[in-house]
Amino acid sequence: MKKIKFTLTEKIFSQRLGRNVVAGESILVSPNRCLMTDGNGPLVVKKFKELSDGIAKVKPVIVVDHHGPSPRMEYSNEAVELKKFAESNGGWFFKAGTGICHQVHAEKFVCPGDVVLGSDSHTVLAGAFGAFATGMGATDIAAALATGQTWMVVPSSIRVHLNGELPLGVTSKDINLHLLRLLGNSGATYKAIEYTGSALRYLTMSDRMTISNMSVELGAKVGLFEADEVTFEYLKHFGREDSFRPMCSDPNANYEREIFIDCSQLEPLIAKPHSVENIMDISDVIGTEIHQVYIGTCTNGRLEDLEQAASILDGNTIHPDVRLIVTPASHAVYQAALKSGAIEKLVGAGAVITSPGCGACVGIHMGVLADGENCLSTQNRNFKGRMGNPDSSIYLSSPITAAVSAIYGKITDPREVRT
Repeated sequence: MKKIKFTLTEKIFSQRLGRNVVAGESILVSPNRCLMTDGNGPLVVKKFKELSDGIAKVKPVIVVDHHGPSPRMEYSNEAVELKKFAESNGGWFFKAGTGICHQVHAEKFVCPGDVVLGSDSHTVLAGAFGAFATGMGATDIAAALATGQTWMVVPSSIRVHLNGELPLGVTSKDINLHLLRLLGNSGATYKAIEYTGSALRYLTMSDRMTISNMSVELGAKVGLFEADEVTFEYLKHFGREDSFRPMCSDPNANYEREIFIDCSQLEPLIAKPHSVENIMDISDVIGTEIHQVYIGTCTNGRLEDLEQAASILDGNTIHPDVRLIVTPASHAVYQAALKSGAIEKLVGAGAVITSPGCGACVGIHMGVLADGENCLSTQNRNFKGRMGNPDSSIYLSSPITAAVSAIYGKITDPREVRT
């Protein structure tokens, strides 16, 4: 009998279920955990109580990141109730300031081969560890908590070959934007994207998390990397090396489509308002006036991102008409950036450092834009009103492009500047 060759998605589910499963098959699977935030966690709890009067059958991990520090008493009260829910169900609760749920989950929980459900769409970030992690609606998460299972159709896979080394001034964020130019925001709907290729040797865990994080902007169910030595070293850094196991697809597995990208030929890209698929070469938008620069979020708020920005801003001062807001993705990132000197360099250039969390990205507080203002941001979405004002505009870029542009007060090509 011919041996089945599995994609990484098929392998994860096969191992989890103890039997062979292939793309297109409907399955019931028990997730390792459910990741929740204060954003829609209260709705999850409400739905759970409608579905069950018992203890959750999957342990919840709840992180206060959208409304932290709380700007309103309603959010403060909701955080208290979420803490009670986590504790009464044997889960974990992380207060405001701990960080963004996806970063906290990466540092403290996610393991290769896991199946993770989240109430936030960017749960896909954990795919960087060789885990099947995906976002679902509040009712689906509540049902999984109540029953201990969820159903889904095993997605077919798109294999993206990343080859070559990124040139100076180009980052993993530009890989995301290049893919959005190729596929649009629905080109991978309900597909698993599996990233592979020679470039993996150059891509750090920070890079991989950035790429996995924005896979959902392509419509993907998950964005996966194999679990390798880079994964092991990251887990070891957080004292979790015992949770490592190698995870990769089989040679000659069946992919719906394969895409080949020569990373050495990529250039800095920008997503213009008001869509993530509105991708332009940076040369097409150079000189666009900006009023705010935001460096942070679950896409680009890690130590590597902050250090890249700090190296550019060191010894420089941001433009007098620009506000630069920097939000570390977690408390651990904040501490590391303090130790490395990155925070000192950023503050010295005029940046405002805010509490670890989602910050300005979600448009609730700490960075809402004024009418007619332009923001250059390292976040993952730029639709109208995303940062709290529908009469403002959001451009997306890498931290390097954002930092250089903060100095000049306009979108600037980082390759042409010696700071």
